[in-house]
Amino acid sequence: MLADIPGIIEGANEGVGLGLQFLRHIERTRLLLHVIDVSGMEGRNPVSDFEVINEELEKYSEKLPNRKQIIVANKIDAIEENQEFLKELEQLAKDKSLEIFKISAVTGEGVKELFIRVAEILKTLPKEKIIESEERVVYTLKEEVVDFDVFVEEGEFVVAGRAVEKIMGRINVEDNESMHYFHKMLKNLGVDKKLKKMGVKEGDTVKIVDYEFEWQD
Repeated sequence: MLADIPGIIEGANEGVGLGLQFLRHIERTRLLLHVIDVSGMEGRNPVSDFEVINEELEKYSEKLPNRKQIIVANKIDAIEENQEFLKELEQLAKDKSLEIFKISAVTGEGVKELFIRVAEILKTLPKEKIIESEERVVYTLKEEVVDFDVFVEEGEFVVAGRAVEKIMGRINVEDNESMHYFHKMLKNLGVDKKLKKMGVKEGDTVKIVDYEFEWQD
């Protein structure tokens, strides 16, 4: 199983953002790739990001921190003159005896080498049977696929309903990857299709709970 897990933030193990849904996917994986921004463009500390993620993994399941891990330093094409963030991440990898790959998802630099190494490692890792706890409630789109409505109010397109409110309540609007996943979920629910049917055009305002965004075709 290959899973792209965006948007894990502090408190994910308690349901903040889409944390629990992401963590359930991670539980089924054998190898974890920590793709971390080292460009420094957003002022984030890659070491802190790595530590927060691993703390959330440990709080959710004692098995997760023991999964095989690789650190992937992304956006090396955009590193500014100060490479301190990259150096700190390289030191972290050394201290924890983890492999680190420097890549650029934009230019493709280092990606092939990373995939080759991933394939090599996966051949050595045994598959683990995952047993779901009966106490866990898994939220699925199928259960609430029609549980939303779209209407126009004071010139704005309003999306309402239990399904979208439930998703919105788990989103971190300050996190780009979390919001990307959010919009993907809306598309899967059929919200995009309904908005287009209602006549939404590029530049129109769409409101979901307290979040407003400009529609882009």
